[in-house]
Amino acid sequence: MTLGPVMLDVGDLELTAEERERLRHPAAGGVILFARNFESPRQLRALTGEIRALRRPELLIAVDQEGGRVQRFQNGFTRIPAMRAFGRRWDGGTEEARRLAEAAGYVIAVELRSHGVDFSFAPVLDVDFGASSVIGDRAFSDEPAVIAALAEAFVAGLKSGGAASVGKHFPGHGFVRADSHVDVPVDERPLEAIEAADLRPYRGLIGRGLDAVMPAHVIYPAVDSRPAGFSPVWLRDILRGRLGFEGMIFSDDLSMEGASVAGGPLERARAALEAGCDMVLLCNAPQSAGVLLEGLRAYALEPARAERMRARGALKPLVSDTRYASAVAAMRSVIA
Repeated sequence: MTLGPVMLDVGDLELTAEERERLRHPAAGGVILFARNFESPRQLRALTGEIRALRRPELLIAVDQEGGRVQRFQNGFTRIPAMRAFGRRWDGGTEEARRLAEAAGYVIAVELRSHGVDFSFAPVLDVDFGASSVIGDRAFSDEPAVIAALAEAFVAGLKSGGAASVGKHFPGHGFVRADSHVDVPVDERPLEAIEAADLRPYRGLIGRGLDAVMPAHVIYPAVDSRPAGFSPVWLRDILRGRLGFEGMIFSDDLSMEGASVAGGPLERARAALEAGCDMVLLCNAPQSAGVLLEGLRAYALEPARAERMRARGALKPLVSDTRYASAVAAMRSVIA
């Protein structure tokens, strides 16, 4: 048995009978959780346990737990600052900034693993050009070299905590003003400009532990007329070919407006998979999930890439993990 290429969401704190059936479908491969799926640590463990018990191999379980304004689980979890907080520390001391970024990754990884979640869609590798409000302080910095250094430390923290990393939004969402959740952003820059800035963090992290990449629903017409997530030029030629990336490629949410240029949900999913994505996300569109799963029944997720995304390593009780306690204290000092 193998997992399928579709990651779905669920509606509430427990699974419905319809959701259980949907997640047992051969095309299903994972679940992304949101704040609506979280009430307490105990409830979250029960939910992830129920999801894991549905099938073998177990479905992948993910969440957006970046820190700052994008942290789905809060009550009972350590508050993680926005990544920009570490970028601000860079000028005061590069080693301290790296240490704090690594501590953030470690806390996120350990806390997610202890609640049955495999990984977070993090880190954000976008360069903050001062244009995008949807990125803003989610970005480490406006300097590609600083982003690369801090993201490398953050990824190292995730890895040592037992969680995989997902760099987003390839090749970069920071230059455009439009929000791909509600619009179709277009970035008119030539490839040379994107390579000189936006691709530098990816170049630095590929080969240094980056497990997965999520492309942007942004069109870069100087390179391809299709959004990056539907573009074999961006995914196969540049990301896989030129940059040598061998990990997992996740689509961004197919229900976002930035994906609408590819047609309906099934057409979007097929376009993403044919362009080079390994797994597609469909969120907040339960009415489309059945059609999507049936239409992708023939697709499978490559087992080696799926296994790379699983939480790993023995987890010590949090109360006895001195590194965890130190990392939590560091996060509190940054938030204070």
